[in-house]
Amino acid sequence: MTDSALISPKSRLNDLYRVTEVEDTPETQYVLAALENHKREGLELAVKARWIAMTIFAIFVVSVHPHFEVAYHIGIMALLCLNGWFIQRVGRVGRSRLELFLIFVDLFLMTLGMIGPNPLSVDAMPLAMQYRLDNFIYFFVILAVGTMAYSWRTVIAIGVWTFVMWLGATALSWWFATPAPGLTEAAIDAFGADSDLLKFLDPNSYVPQLRIQEVIVFLIVAITLGISARRTNTLLLNNAGLERERANLSRYFSPNVVEQLSQNDEPLKQVKIQSVAVLFIDIIGFTRLAAGRDPHQVIALLRGFHGRMEREVFRHNGTLDKYLGDGLMATFGTPTAGERDASNALECALAMQEALAIWNRERRRMGEPEIQAGIGIHFGETLLGDIGANRLEYAVIGTAVNVAARLEEMTRRLKTPIVMSDSLRLQAQLEHPNSEITQGFECHPEQEVRGLDETMKVWAKR
Repeated sequence: MTDSALISPKSRLNDLYRVTEVEDTPETQYVLAALENHKREGLELAVKARWIAMTIFAIFVVSVHPHFEVAYHIGIMALLCLNGWFIQRVGRVGRSRLELFLIFVDLFLMTLGMIGPNPLSVDAMPLAMQYRLDNFIYFFVILAVGTMAYSWRTVIAIGVWTFVMWLGATALSWWFATPAPGLTEAAIDAFGADSDLLKFLDPNSYVPQLRIQEVIVFLIVAITLGISARRTNTLLLNNAGLERERANLSRYFSPNVVEQLSQNDEPLKQVKIQSVAVLFIDIIGFTRLAAGRDPHQVIALLRGFHGRMEREVFRHNGTLDKYLGDGLMATFGTPTAGERDASNALECALAMQEALAIWNRERRRMGEPEIQAGIGIHFGETLLGDIGANRLEYAVIGTAVNVAARLEEMTRRLKTPIVMSDSLRLQAQLEHPNSEITQGFECHPEQEVRGLDETMKVWAKR
């Protein structure tokens, strides 16, 4: 939202906000993107507003003064519309000398149209009378439109430039224009040489005190609008930071969880014990699958796998805890517990299996080997909270996490794509007593789980 050629992220922010040191971080990129988008939208709005305003003014002038001489003023308005289009084309974030020059041309055309003599006019009106038409108010339209597209510094610059240009044009008119003979004398005869009315009604008088009052008020308004634009800039930057934080959250949490987190104050810093559903998924035989392949192909394979699995996690209101090479860990019920966390985890596992089947059909058509994956899901008590010292990480730890990981390993031994614990099955049935979500699984009692002293009853997908 400032007027400057695009250079580098660091130099642009230095020019805009006089930041002493800005690193090219993701936050910087979000800020720059927000500024560029705001500037582009502002310029588009400014051009539309200018064209609408000039069309209204043209209709008004023709209706009030339907004579050929108004063609001169309509021509000035057309040039202002064209110049606005040029400003939109060259507008950039940062300092752009061409854009500033075109803004100066705007003010020059306005001044010329209001103060300069109309070459099409046949009425020899004294030049001083041009000021009696109160055309200066149209400068406020240009100023108001400018707040949509320009930085606060440029808005204030418009006020200063107009102040200097208007007073300068008035001084030049007073110095070079020839007073109309006889009019001042007639006014003296009518009102008297010492009358206050003479100061305002003399056709040859420029009434300098009013001219100064006009530009002072305009300058005050420009400074006020500039300060308001600066506050808008600050809000924009703050909003860009919030959007960056939301984007970071959306990499790990589903959209509805991101919305919930954005409305709470630091919910992740609360360390707590909570029962959650944990899901592990891992590609079976990945080492053999990747052997002899080009590294780029391996990365593309992992991206395709992770992308499809991540989508199912988020679609079922899960949290992406971490990627684990050729697999991932997801939790359901974090950072806050829900009413169907176990059901979501089980439905997610089934959806992952279906997504892999669809992907494998595509891979077969392309002559690529199929991808097989094992999924382990468990419901149990975990510890939630931030871990780390300087760099914090939101972690889900506890025996339930280890059990879910071991269940995923058990899929090889039981030759099944999904293994769930009996505790997850019971919790899913409690959440939906009449649901058939747990059907299609075969019970395997007394299964030894590495790391546990006692055996477990598990359920394997048929």
